Amino acid sequence: MTDALATQRPMPGSAATTPLLVASNVRKQYGSVEVLKGISLTVNAGEVMCLLGPSGSGKSTFLRCINHLERIDGGRISVAGELIGYAQRQDRVFEMNPREVARQRRSIGMVFQRFNLFPHMSALENIWAAPVGVKKVPKQQALKRGMELLDRVGLAHLAKAYPAQLSGGQQQRVAIARALAMDPQLLLFDEPTSALDPELVGDVLDVMRTLAADGMTMIVVTHEIGFARSAADNVVFMDGGVVVESGAPAAVLDNPQHPRTIAFLNSVM
Repeated sequence: MTDALATQRPMPGSAATTPLLVASNVRKQYGSVEVLKGISLTVNAGEVMCLLGPSGSGKSTFLRCINHLERIDGGRISVAGELIGYAQRQDRVFEMNPREVARQRRSIGMVFQRFNLFPHMSALENIWAAPVGVKKVPKQQALKRGMELLDRVGLAHLAKAYPAQLSGGQQQRVAIARALAMDPQLLLFDEPTSALDPELVGDVLDVMRTLAADGMTMIVVTHEIGFARSAADNVVFMDGGVVVESGAPAAVLDNPQHPRTIAFLNSVM
């Protein structure tokens, strides 16, 4: 690893100018294939950033690098001023041990494409299990918080249901509630609606819009252009492992400058 370091919702005040995530020259390769070729991005506290781009552009890989599910091969990623996955001692950088990485992940929630709920646990159990097991939150406190979060995503009436009894959209909303139960500083979404039937997408996006309006810092890999337009503060278009174009939704989506961005948007809009 090298040692380089238009929404209608209310803006979140002074926190909006405080960098929460800083990625500097992030590189990642698999064998001889370089997937990320020097990604540099800053996400401020309370900001929503949407990552757009074709399959294979590096969006999901970058997201997984943020919480060290993938090791980076160059550059740096820091969240709330803390280097993710690595520690620096004088002029050298060392990879953290798994326990330290797990500690860092507590403040970085992630919602996957395929929900990843525990099939043998009810919706409520899926939500309170991590706060109790990882953060040692008292069970009754975690249960109460779990019910509050289920209500927040519109599923309080299904607290006792198991994943197999839920639709894909309901499972994804439970997955969002589970991520929120750890009180993350940053919430990552990896194409959260891509595995859903079209009629189920709206409920999930509505929950995400509510989170955005509440000031949750979010990075969302998505092909949902309408969501990016309505909820994002910044839109980033990636292709071939690089940032091709970025800016406010109105600028990138309505007046793209790069030919590759224009071609992509014409294919999905």
